[in-house]
Amino acid sequence: MTMVALAPMDLAALLCSRVCHDVISPVGAIVNGLEVLEDEKDGEMREVALELIKKSAAAASARLQFCRLAFGAAGSLGASIDTGDAESVTRGLIVNDRTTLVWNPSRQFAPKNKVKLLLNLCLIALTAIPRGGSITVDLAGEGDKLSIKIQASGTNARLASGVADLVAGRPESGHVDAHSIQPYFVGLVARECAMEVAITVENESVTLEARPTAA
Repeated sequence: MTMVALAPMDLAALLCSRVCHDVISPVGAIVNGLEVLEDEKDGEMREVALELIKKSAAAASARLQFCRLAFGAAGSLGASIDTGDAESVTRGLIVNDRTTLVWNPSRQFAPKNKVKLLLNLCLIALTAIPRGGSITVDLAGEGDKLSIKIQASGTNARLASGVADLVAGRPESGHVDAHSIQPYFVGLVARECAMEVAITVENESVTLEARPTAA
């Protein structure tokens, strides 16, 4: 398969679409809750609406904070990012009681793009366990020698068809859309920081590893 190269404007547009997709659901729920408050006189129903607004606002904030680090500039050119911040936004993203996050690494400052890669791999891991389970994050080394390992375990753990090809920059369909831009972006970031991504699926477990590309 031929490697696909997106024009900068197309890449920007597709990433914007992805971010909007992530936040539109909780923002829509906030709007619905406000409409209930405007029309509803029953005190109990108003409490339900307020709780909906509170939870949805928290979800929207968590998703935006995650997207800022995972897709945005998040600092000046060449900046390092505290992996503790990466852990914080990832925990904020996982709000259901069916999924647990085991974050083993100690805090360190890592190159910006490697933290972006870490977060995007976490996002793939989260989609791999739709019924819930556990996500375990490990880091080894630091700086240019930093490597990443993320394991998602749960019932029917699996990757959507074509994810590995998208990470490799060679989508089977020959094109990338808003639904497939995130794994494609993972590959772009990995190659930008001279890393290669390996994906293994076995025994209801999906393992994603990113290591420095061999010389």
